[in-house]
Amino acid sequence: MERNKEVIRKLYEESLNKRNMALLSDFISEDYIGVQGKKGAAGFEENVTPLIKAFPDMQWEIKDLIGEGNKVVVRWKLHGTHTASFRNIAATGKLITNDGIGIYELNDGKVTDTYILTDRLGFQQELEVLPLDLTLLARKSGKDNVRFIDKFLVPANAKNEFYERVRINRNFIKQLPGFIEDAAYERTDENGNLICITVALWENAAALNKAKEAVQAEYKKQGVDMPAMLKRLNVIADRGVYSKLDDY
Repeated sequence: MERNKEVIRKLYEESLNKRNMALLSDFISEDYIGVQGKKGAAGFEENVTPLIKAFPDMQWEIKDLIGEGNKVVVRWKLHGTHTASFRNIAATGKLITNDGIGIYELNDGKVTDTYILTDRLGFQQELEVLPLDLTLLARKSGKDNVRFIDKFLVPANAKNEFYERVRINRNFIKQLPGFIEDAAYERTDENGNLICITVALWENAAALNKAKEAVQAEYKKQGVDMPAMLKRLNVIADRGVYSKLDDY
């Protein structure tokens, strides 16, 4: 049992964490079959390769290692930076930590079978594929949802100051009741002007109206005259409230 535990420890610390895949054949039996059908060390390696490619600095930190009979249970915490696409999730640059548990069955000191369980929900939430508050998924489909859409035409020389104000405003509204999500889009026209569109999704019209009041109060608190700023920067704004068109 102690020998089996040491095999699994070395599998993580000497092979996976140090990217020494040549050592896998020392730990993985030729009878092992990977999820894609490959056998032996190659079958095990193909399971972790996509993860390592997407998180090149990935490290498995062993938290618990328990042996019983011919089985070893390992609990780990994963650390890594998302720098390449993973399962159709584009690189986010985010540092993630994720918990997992593996149950390894061994024969003659080598792994013959595995059962791996990871926190997939937490993983997707850290990459912002899913929101931390899962009730947002239900709220996004609400029939009373409204979208406040701004379209701005911004001269090239005003872009930096304009975007700084957009950043401040977006960070502020995300803390307000009834906010669900927002997005921003940009392109440059043939004259070098910036065209920026922001879309904020609110739970209902009442929440949006209260948010507008809160934004105006924040402007007053900060001493910001937004209409005057837009005029000074020669920014042309077109804004309005939109509802989703379900049937066309």
